[in-house]
Amino acid sequence: MQTHRINEILALIKPYWLKNQELSLLEVLQLIATESGFDKSVAELTDEVIIYHLKMDQTAKGDMIPGIAKDCEDDFQTALLKARGLL
Repeated sequence: MQTHRINEILALIKPYWLKNQELSLLEVLQLIATESGFDKSVAELTDEVIIYHLKMDQTAKGDMIPGIAKDCEDDFQTALLKARGLL
């Protein structure tokens, strides 16, 4: 599980860091904390905050949140049948 999380963070942080090449790693983490509204010290920044912010940074403004988009159904009847386990 930890290996997956590390690989995910590394894959997500690369394009973000390339946009801010002049910053050190600690400065990039501070920037992520600031942009995400995290008001504690960088040492308390969790993996979940980093991953969520980096995923949202790669999506367009009007796009649905990635975790919600995978479960979204356009048709109410289909959504209801799936929720009841009939599909």
